[in-house]
Amino acid sequence: MAGIIVDSAVAKDDLVIPLIDFSSFLSNDPTSKLSTARAVLDGFQNAGFIYLKNHGIPSLTVDTVFSHSAKFFARPQSQKDALAWYSPEANRGYTAQGREKVTDLEDQDSVSALRSSIPDLKESLEIGKEGEPGLPNMWPATTGEGGEEAKAFKETMLSFFEICKRLYMQIMRAIALGMGIEESWFDEFTDGDDNTLRLLHYPGVEKSVFRRADGQLQVRAGEHSDYGSITLLFQDDRGGLQVRSPKGTFVDATPIPGTIVINAGDLLARWSNETIKSTKHRVVEPPPKTEDESQNRYPPRYSIAYFCNPNFDRMIEAIPGTYEESGKKYEGIRSGEYLVRRLTATY
Repeated sequence: MAGIIVDSAVAKDDLVIPLIDFSSFLSNDPTSKLSTARAVLDGFQNAGFIYLKNHGIPSLTVDTVFSHSAKFFARPQSQKDALAWYSPEANRGYTAQGREKVTDLEDQDSVSALRSSIPDLKESLEIGKEGEPGLPNMWPATTGEGGEEAKAFKETMLSFFEICKRLYMQIMRAIALGMGIEESWFDEFTDGDDNTLRLLHYPGVEKSVFRRADGQLQVRAGEHSDYGSITLLFQDDRGGLQVRSPKGTFVDATPIPGTIVINAGDLLARWSNETIKSTKHRVVEPPPKTEDESQNRYPPRYSIAYFCNPNFDRMIEAIPGTYEESGKKYEGIRSGEYLVRRLTATY
């Protein structure tokens, strides 16, 4: 692509996920900016996924968030359970291993049956917009023993929430520019902080867990697509994330240091009149490493996902330029209503 070099982060079974240098978009050079925007859009249209490097978030910042996340999940179970996730409308709080089952199913009975037979091997903490009336974030106690660590945890996560929001708005501007509409077109849909920062911990597990007698695939997180507009995913080096290819196979999305894996969600696919893909993915048994060969147990995996959503009060209808020839494939729907409906089935 003229003006920039786009490498392939993943290329297998007709799945090509580009590795894009986002500094070209953040620059003031119009040619490089447009080329990068088109590469971003092309990645979402063809794979539903991109990797971004030079995205503007310092590695030290990301390392600090991972460190605080690990300390949170190391807390006694009773402390974490006291911060339990409490409603789809809030989507805030702690989820113990086995409660959530990520899937594309929307029927609650079907999800419950799947959860019972093949539980997801993970725990998480959801953090939303701070100060939302009636929908509090669930923070560890900042008084008593561990209070200083709890204060640092809260400050770190709220700061990171805003850092990720700024990148989200930039990526949506890149999508707009790539689509040939006004670069700021999405700004009024993305400035409301209706996003979710999710800390994820996949506990260490015996390798034998993945050798099920019933022949079913044991996963750490089940096959699913995300619900919102885009997701920013920060991975550690363990691996296990897989993306579904056009051939129906699942391909490893191998961690690349310093990058963010970004995927389009179902609401963006709907918003774009299906010109952008929301691709299914999952987290499975990690790929083998030399240091694991003599061990019977896999170490824990950590990741951080920032789920980006259009402002909950906005009506989502087909983006200009996506429907004039084919017609609109979906009726308009309010962003918040759509997300609550999907979350209600998940938990």
